[in-house]
Amino acid sequence: MTIRLLALRQPPPPVIQALEDGFALDIIADPEAQPDWTADDPASIRGLVNFSSTPLTGAVMDRLPALEVISSVGVGYDMIDVAAARARGIVVTHTPDVLNADVANYALLLLLAASRDLVRQDAHVRSGAWATQGGTPLTWSLEGETIGIVGLGRIGRTLAQKLGAFNCEVLYHGRSRQDVPYEFCPDLAAMARRCRAMVLLLPGGSGTDGLISAAVLEALGPDSGLVNVARGSVVDQTALIAALQDGRLGWAALDVFEDEPHVPDALRALPNVLLSPHAASATTQTRGAMFALVAQNIRAHFLEGAARSPVPECRDMIRR
Repeated sequence: MTIRLLALRQPPPPVIQALEDGFALDIIADPEAQPDWTADDPASIRGLVNFSSTPLTGAVMDRLPALEVISSVGVGYDMIDVAAARARGIVVTHTPDVLNADVANYALLLLLAASRDLVRQDAHVRSGAWATQGGTPLTWSLEGETIGIVGLGRIGRTLAQKLGAFNCEVLYHGRSRQDVPYEFCPDLAAMARRCRAMVLLLPGGSGTDGLISAAVLEALGPDSGLVNVARGSVVDQTALIAALQDGRLGWAALDVFEDEPHVPDALRALPNVLLSPHAASATTQTRGAMFALVAQNIRAHFLEGAARSPVPECRDMIRR
């Protein structure tokens, strides 16, 4: 018997190939542009393969009354109403762990590039200014600095370990203290005042919206900066722009934004901002592993009775 699936956005070829045997895959190519999309014969769709950023609300799930599993790419799932899914008996899965190293590496790359002003160094040479104006102003060294991590999950712990190679003092803020060799800081603003840089690796969602407020940015101060590889929603973007414009915050290195892929002109115009297009996990190796896990979660749910990587809120729904 063929199991019918619906994909939101075009899945990459490895996912399609992995689901060729025993599955029939329908595709909604651009669900963000078609918020009222409908599937052919929606009552027969049993699995949703999610590569989109469209909100998956209870109302969306109601369009697919036979839906059993949502297999979503990425570790974050703040755009999925997991409570609504649970209420309907739908298991939600994501792709954790396989991207830990590359996202941590990218956060470190942004931190290093910002500390040594790498983008402007490159532009200085390309423009010919090195030959006519001499070198650039001195930058600052990451070596031995105090770095705060907001969200010491899998990726945060990986980054903290890597920062050890630079003899950094690592502080962290999160929902609770962990059994780790780093200092827990329950007061986020107090931690910010001690940091040369703060790296955001926390999940998005209603509980973290605007957590990095004007007060936290003010506490970081003009000699410090912010690296965000989490979600744009966790930062008060208006306050961030204002702090960068008037010098209350020294710099920012941003891989995520409030309304992706739309980046405010004000951010793009600032010389003390490094911008990146949500690319922290974008290596062939990591994306390949993520794509494989998306397909494995679908196959395991239907053929083995238990998805491989349910989100924490759905782990008790898995029969092993």
